[in-house]
Amino acid sequence: MEIDSVSILGGSGFVGRHLTARLVSCGVECRVVTRNLHRHRDIQAGGGVTLVEADPFEPGQLETAIQGTRAVVNLVGILNESGAKKGFQRTHVELGNRVVEACKDTGISRLLHMSALNANESNGPSVYLKTKGEAENRTHTLGQPHIKVTSFRPSVIFGPDDSFFNRFADLLRTVPGPFPLACPEARFAPVYVGDVAAAFAVSLNERKAWGKHYQLCGPRSFSLKELVEYTARHAGIRKRIIGLGDSLSRLQARAMGMVPGRPFTYDNYLSLQVDSLCTSDGLAELEIDATDIDAVVPFFLAPRAQRTRYQLLRKSI
Repeated sequence: MEIDSVSILGGSGFVGRHLTARLVSCGVECRVVTRNLHRHRDIQAGGGVTLVEADPFEPGQLETAIQGTRAVVNLVGILNESGAKKGFQRTHVELGNRVVEACKDTGISRLLHMSALNANESNGPSVYLKTKGEAENRTHTLGQPHIKVTSFRPSVIFGPDDSFFNRFADLLRTVPGPFPLACPEARFAPVYVGDVAAAFAVSLNERKAWGKHYQLCGPRSFSLKELVEYTARHAGIRKRIIGLGDSLSRLQARAMGMVPGRPFTYDNYLSLQVDSLCTSDGLAELEIDATDIDAVVPFFLAPRAQRTRYQLLRKSI
């Protein structure tokens, strides 16, 4: 019997909104669990989505929120810490434990878990990657034998509303003079958010996905400097990108980790010491064709006038 209803934690985020739309289009009813109901009411606009307000760390609230659905998706994750209640250990590991417990208590036997490429509880170079690894391991282990878990390990995820290409475009416009870039040789294989959503959707009712850890990457790899230069070029920004050496990269991470918003931290620097490249092709295993950045990024980065011309051209075809 196919799963026709899903509870999603992190459904109001970047990947969550795309996944929710994908599942709804497949006839799956989505229940998005959120701490702030009023902030995300727009998610319900298209129908097929119900918002439920709950604090997953409060006894009984998560169980009540997911009761009656047939699967749970945990997309919650943070790249930077901001206080004890939004730390890596609590957000990744403790919440992951709570999700497994709630599934057991409500009899839900299917769980999809968002991890990260290079997540490693023992040898992760950063706290982010260590806690992501611990959360992934515990979700699979604690869920046995009754909960069928599938986890996903994407490289950097891109899309029209992403916080990678768009964020660098904003920084390139804001920073005066040449742009100093830490860890310029770090490598990524950017994966399209639509492909990530497809991987979750395809796996939901797929028995062969039970217990699997899928690595998700795009078809090409790039250095960070290449990606920032690509961003500048397609955003119409004339800017020299200066790659920093290791010492200056560390210094930049220490300094920027203390400014409001913490755009780049020392823990981010540590994560970049390992290339974000796949050693196996999870998209191919799920029979999904990987989308290249050229098919998506130039359009949403293009200056407004160019986007308008592109839209008019497409309508005329």
